[in-house]
Amino acid sequence: MNYYALQVKTRAEENFIRLFSRTNATHQTMPFRLIFLKRAMPVKKAGIVQKKLEPIFPGYIFLESESFSIAIRWALRTLPGFFRFLPDTQSPKPLEGRDLATLKHFLSFGNVAERSIVRFDENDRIVVQEGPLKGLEGRIVKVDKRKGRAKVKLDMYDEAFLIDLAFEVLDTKK
Repeated sequence: MNYYALQVKTRAEENFIRLFSRTNATHQTMPFRLIFLKRAMPVKKAGIVQKKLEPIFPGYIFLESESFSIAIRWALRTLPGFFRFLPDTQSPKPLEGRDLATLKHFLSFGNVAERSIVRFDENDRIVVQEGPLKGLEGRIVKVDKRKGRAKVKLDMYDEAFLIDLAFEVLDTKK
C-alpha cells in the first residue's frame, strides 16, 4: 500500500474528509481511504480532566491507495480547503523512508493515539513500556511529569515540528 500526503486547511481536516466522501460517492469502488490521525490529550479545565482529541499532523491528511488515479487527484484538488499534495502538486509521490516509518508507527495504534504507559528509571529518565511513545524515545525533547506529557520532535518532508503526546506513569512501588 502507498501513502500520499495532502495539505489541507488546518482545523478543517475532518470536514474535508466528510465533504470528499459526500461529493465523490462514485469513487467508493476504488480501493483507497483518507486518514486523519489524532492524539488523545488530557486537558484540565476548572479542576476537571477531560480527554481532548487533537491532530498529530495538523493540516495534513494521508491517502492510502495502491495507485493514485488522476480522477481521485482531481476530485481532491477541487474541494474547498485543499492546498497541495506533497512534495509537489504536479507530481505527488508516495511517502518513503523515515516519513513512511513515522506514519506507519502512528497507524499501528489506530486513528487515535492514546496515552502511553511509562516509568522513570533511577536517573529520572523516561522509559516507555507501551503506547505511541514506544520507539520514539530518542525524539523526546521535554517531559512534563505534572501534566503527563512528552514533547516529541517529528519530521515530515524535511520539516521538523514538535507535538505533545500523553503518558501515564506506571507505579512500580506497589
